[in-house]
Formats: sequence, structure tokens, C-alpha cells
Amino acid sequence: MTNPTPVIFIHGLWLHSTSWQPWIDLFREEGYAPSAPGWPGDPDTVEDSRLNPESIAGHGIDDVVEHYAEIIRGLDTLPILIGHSFGGMIAQKLLGQDLAAAAVAVDAAQIKGVLPLPLSALRATLPVFRNPANKHRAVSLTAEQFRFAFGNALSEQESDELFERWTIPAPGKPLFEAAAANFNPHSPAKVDTANSGRGPLLLMSGGKDHTVPESVTRATLKQYRHSDAVTEFADFPGKGHSLTIDSGWREVADAALAWLRGQGLAGSR
Repeated sequence: MTNPTPVIFIHGLWLHSTSWQPWIDLFREEGYAPSAPGWPGDPDTVEDSRLNPESIAGHGIDDVVEHYAEIIRGLDTLPILIGHSFGGMIAQKLLGQDLAAAAVAVDAAQIKGVLPLPLSALRATLPVFRNPANKHRAVSLTAEQFRFAFGNALSEQESDELFERWTIPAPGKPLFEAAAANFNPHSPAKVDTANSGRGPLLLMSGGKDHTVPESVTRATLKQYRHSDAVTEFADFPGKGHSLTIDSGWREVADAALAWLRGQGLAGSR
């Protein structure tokens, strides 16, 4: 019997890695070997993360990529990567470096070369950008800010419940790095989009997402036009940035599983 394929879930800003638990349970049932390691400096729990924001502060994109690359190097086989928001960018970078069998990037933060920056995205990230010193700090969202950035497609009650359950402070550095990406030839937000030998990539987009609007994800898709590797797009018109953690998460997870099966990467159950 072959060992189950590892799946690594990569969280984005403001969500703790344990927010992937329903996905982990589902993917294990489907015959994969899932895990959701946190970013470097992330405490083990939401509570500890809120109590120790300084442990999270200061980590940039390259730092996070190398953290997950080191985890991957410890595996016997290349994993499938599933990332949300900045986790989606990290997954794309690792895939471009041939460190993954495949990747699913859900509402992924914009990579170098993507030009659209809609006003809703600026508003969603304003809590970080309003103070340049936040580049070296960890920044928390209020429940109201979370509702605009994540929970705008939900009831206020569900958004508030998700905020209380999963949110943690987030390092400001990745946002500043992404914002300057198109002015920096060596930007850490650069992805090897021309790699034709990499594994398949699925870009997922929530049609009501304020933080990573669909226009950003579609512009990301165009960045891969010079690669012969499989690059596909899936749209969820009624969903916002909370689509991996809210009550509709299963639709998104099932779509990811169906796509992986279509790429010959089904679990071993």
C-alpha cells in the first residue's frame, strides 16, 4: 500500500493555522495525509497568538517561503499545497520552485506583475498601511474591519463568530512587500510563472471578495500565459474572503478535491 499524499495547508494573514481543521478532517477522510503548520513565529493556539503578537511580527514573504520549504524537504514525497490569501501566494512560489506536486491558491494575494488594486482591497488593508511603522509590527483587526475584509458576504453574526474564533494579529511586512512588488525587480512577491515543468495550479476566487477581488485573481491567471503547465480558474460568485472558514467552506473544499482527482492526484482511500 502506498503512503498517502501529503497535503499542506497554508494560512494567510489574520487567521490561525487551526482554522484549517475542517479541511484537514475532510482530506484525511479522502485518503490524504494533511497538516497545517503555522507561519514562523506562530504560537500553537489562537489565544497564545493574541497574547504574543511580537512573536509573529517582522516575518516577510521570503522568511515564510523558506519556513515551508524546510518542512517540505523533510517529506518523502512532494506535497499538494493549499493556501488562502497570502498562503496562496506562498503556495504559488513553492510550486514555481518545484517544491509541490500541485497547488490550490484560494483568493491568493497578488503576485508581482499583477496591476489591478481595487479600492476595496486598499480599504481592507488600511489597518496596516495607515502607519508605516506597521511594517515591523503585528497588526490586529477589529470585528468591523474583519467583516469588511473577510465577512462581507456573511451575516453580521456569522462574521463576528468567525472573528472571535479564528483571528490573530498578522505581520505587516508581507503587505508592504506586496505593495512595492512592481517597483522592486527582486521582490519577494515574484513567482516563477513561466515554469512549464511545475505541477498543476488551480486559482480560486470569491466573487464578493473585498480583500482579493476577482479582478486580481484573473490578472494573476494571465501572468501564467507563458507556461505550458496546467493553470486553471474556479469562481465562487457569492463568496467573500472568508470562503475557507465560513459555513460554505465545504463547497470550496469539494471543488478542490474534485480538481485534484481530475489531475490524477486523488487520495488513497
